[in-house]
Amino acid sequence: MSSDVIVVEKLHKNYGQVQAIKNISFRVKAGEIFGLLGPNGAGKTTTIRCLTTLAKPDGGEVLVGGVSAITQPKKVREIIGYVAQEVAIDKVLTGRELLNLQASLYHLPASCRKERIDQLLQLLGLQEYCDRQCGTYSGGIRKRLDLAAGLLHKPKVLILDEPSVGLDIESRMIIWDFLRQLKKSGTSVLITSHYLEEIDALADSLAIIDQGEVIAQGSPSSLKDRLGGDRITLRIREFTPESEVETAKNQLSSLPFVQEIIINQAQGNSLNLIVKPQNNSLTTIEKTLTEANLPIFSISQSRPSLDDVYLAATGRTLMDAEIEGINKRDLKAEKKQAMRG
Repeated sequence: MSSDVIVVEKLHKNYGQVQAIKNISFRVKAGEIFGLLGPNGAGKTTTIRCLTTLAKPDGGEVLVGGVSAITQPKKVREIIGYVAQEVAIDKVLTGRELLNLQASLYHLPASCRKERIDQLLQLLGLQEYCDRQCGTYSGGIRKRLDLAAGLLHKPKVLILDEPSVGLDIESRMIIWDFLRQLKKSGTSVLITSHYLEEIDALADSLAIIDQGEVIAQGSPSSLKDRLGGDRITLRIREFTPESEVETAKNQLSSLPFVQEIIINQAQGNSLNLIVKPQNNSLTTIEKTLTEANLPIFSISQSRPSLDDVYLAATGRTLMDAEIEGINKRDLKAEKKQAMRG
């Protein structure tokens, strides 16, 4: 019997002329936390909508607990719990009343309903808020209540779309700890996020999505280990002229421990170096640039990160991709406004 609780094979989905996701494939093992990492607009939410039966894909296969989300959507809804990115709760009802309503929609027997609600309220630290109207809740409390609602029927698989968006650090830590507890209890968890630290901290395995395609997948440690070497980020000036950055690249490329150099134009023409780990890397780089009459505005060294994985696969950082997406959305909005005008 397969240990995969979610199987996605060659999934694609179009919205008109826009290809939202293209042949996406990944598997989630039972009892693990799996992350879908990528910038806003990468296709994460469309993938989740297909998984949760809210959207029908144009092709491919989606199995949850061995059940097809395409041909047996009702059965899949019995298996999963889903917490959307946007919290949608009634502001007039109290937290307890809302959970009671949700429990009745799940057809939970009245005999065990109160016990299950009390259990979730305690686990998520909601006891002191549960008898207040939901309209008085902060964003973090509302997200925790939304999480409780998605878990009332004890789903085998919990799916969360951007669970930490807009949350303060305290609420984020509470949710992270709770997700780790769910994993220990045997619940499989799939989360989407554009927060590198969230996926790095929580996920046993992940897939990185960019422009509707999976560009890398594996465990966080294995993806980082594949890159090899340390990372050095260097800026000659706050905004380095192209002539100087090319000179610096040529000088540093000759150093025996330098494996690769990428120029990041979006960050003031900074240089991202991949180097073999050694004690005197920074000292040697500083000496080389000094001899070439080039200053150093900033320099830092670190072990590979998930952002380095993303950079190696796409040629830009996750932050660059976020900014690119925002600029594209702003441009589309301006065009629509101009057409209306």
